[in-house]
Amino acid sequence: MAKPVTTKGGLLRIMLGSGSETIVYAAPCGLTSKSLTMTKGLEEFQVPDCDNPLLADWVGRDATSLSMSVSGEGVLAQAAVDTWLSAWESPDPVPVKIEMEFPTTTWTWTGAMHVETVEVGAPNNTGRVTGNFSLQSDGEMVRTSAATS
Repeated sequence: MAKPVTTKGGLLRIMLGSGSETIVYAAPCGLTSKSLTMTKGLEEFQVPDCDNPLLADWVGRDATSLSMSVSGEGVLAQAAVDTWLSAWESPDPVPVKIEMEFPTTTWTWTGAMHVETVEVGAPNNTGRVTGNFSLQSDGEMVRTSAATS
């Protein structure tokens, strides 16, 4: 049996962009857990059986929209606080790049996203302060792939 080719969690990167003319992307430090969710909006309609109208209709679906969200959590790194807060405070979306790197291929999505949620917590008085962040796409996230260097 052939084993699947997998990758490590550190090779899924959520990077926020800065700069206006030339965007520079960097992954805010501290995230130890990340997720990428791709959603397709669907509209349902009924498909009748024209030969036997007494049969129950099947449900058909048309795609109406695409959306992407990312989230991450981990320790709250001091160097990343201003980056997250500035992106959350902005009324405009921020440039975002998401990379998913495997041994031979890296998939990249770029586009604009809103930082929707910033949650800061302290599990106890002696533990580390943690941060949870969620972002939602604002328009198209363009996907490309290239050989991993």
